[in-house]
Amino acid sequence: MTELSPAQKALAAFNERHELCGPFDDDWVQQCLAAALEAVADQVVPEPDYWDEDNMSQQGLLFLRLKRAQLLAIAAELEAQ
Repeated sequence: MTELSPAQKALAAFNERHELCGPFDDDWVQQCLAAALEAVADQVVPEPDYWDEDNMSQQGLLFLRLKRAQLLAIAAELEAQ
């Protein structure tokens, strides 16, 4: 099996979440978009365990933390609606 691209992973996360919601949930779009954004966050700014903190500036680490937090905050807001 070939590795999925980041866009394909986001779409897969959206579709997997959609299957769980079903068409009758009023917030299915928000839930699916939140799942896709979480997948995007994992692709664009992976978990801190993968960061090379020894070879990154503090500014670089702060930037990564901020971008990941922003993506996950958008996902959390969508899930709360």
